[in-house]
Amino acid sequence: MKSKIDRMNGGSSVCQCGHPHHTVEMECVIGRGVLVQVSTYLNENNYSKPHIIADDHTFKAAGERLKEQLEGHDIPCSVTRLKPNAAGDVLADGDSILQLLSELIPDVQLLIAVGSGTIHDIVRFVSYKTGIPFISVPTAASVDGFTSAGAPLIIHQFKQTIQAVPPKAIFADTEILVKAPKALTAAGFGDMLGKFTSLADWIISREMGQEPFCPLAYEWTKEALDACVEYAEEIASGSEKGIQILMESLILSGLSMLMIDHSRPASGGEHHISHMWEMDFILNGRKQLLHGAKVGVATILLTPLYHRLASEKPGSAFEVYASIPEAEQIASWMRAAGGPTTPEELGISEELVTDALLRAPDIRQRYTGLKYIRDHMPIWLKKR
Repeated sequence: MKSKIDRMNGGSSVCQCGHPHHTVEMECVIGRGVLVQVSTYLNENNYSKPHIIADDHTFKAAGERLKEQLEGHDIPCSVTRLKPNAAGDVLADGDSILQLLSELIPDVQLLIAVGSGTIHDIVRFVSYKTGIPFISVPTAASVDGFTSAGAPLIIHQFKQTIQAVPPKAIFADTEILVKAPKALTAAGFGDMLGKFTSLADWIISREMGQEPFCPLAYEWTKEALDACVEYAEEIASGSEKGIQILMESLILSGLSMLMIDHSRPASGGEHHISHMWEMDFILNGRKQLLHGAKVGVATILLTPLYHRLASEKPGSAFEVYASIPEAEQIASWMRAAGGPTTPEELGISEELVTDALLRAPDIRQRYTGLKYIRDHMPIWLKKR
């Protein structure tokens, strides 16, 4: 990833988009056995008092081994094992944040997030508020938010993204990632397939909403998406090569957002629908669904609507939606990877689908094709 980050930084220095770019300064190490490099990184950067944050599952997957390795190199570390709520979920909410803050021992110098997206969101927020840096140890290729600076938190049962800080480094050990449950890998793949609609929505937000657009971040995200499509069979098979390509793509997508300090290239109408479903499940005390699983299904749901918009508005900016693959093709990729393809498979009712389609455009101040359809052709959303 080092060469890609260098190319990204080099490109941003000459990008003509007119909007600020951030230099990406992050050590990204991906490959078999890289977990052992964490102790070297800590020694080289004089971090002598790390604190590992995991849940029960991710502690078994990598946290326990990491703790043993650090202590074997004379680096004692403390641990927080985040507690699930009544539904069995660890949420990025006030309870988890308070637990972590209350368990930090004095003089901790580094936080180590061991897990997937939610654990990283909790840690990045606490890192931001305490000034203690953190590094990332993913346990599944499940989401593109590992390198993000934004922390989507549940505040009064509403999902709100707080700008926090990115990790100083990421160590993604493919030996660990390939052992993750298949559903988590399928979720990461679904998060990437969502870039079909998010990238198209970004064009629309530029044309219809005069919102910031960066061709460099667009191309980096598209490159990540294209790699996943090219190696879809490897990803679906769960091979180490496929998992590494998926993880690299997720990280690249995250770095693109980090470079421009917003999530437009990787989060469009499909993510807004997903967030509505998530908040409904929280409100009703239901067990949470995987983020990427929801995004994948929402992408499949949104694609026919976007194709219809493209066909009924020839010669307009909406023609960009014609480039999205057919919904059945996206569903085929998801199905092969072991992911859900319909709201029914997620336990989401038709009523909730319609409600989310109508309300999702209000969750972010962004112009998307979904917002246009809701405002001008709402009947499309009620009678699909």
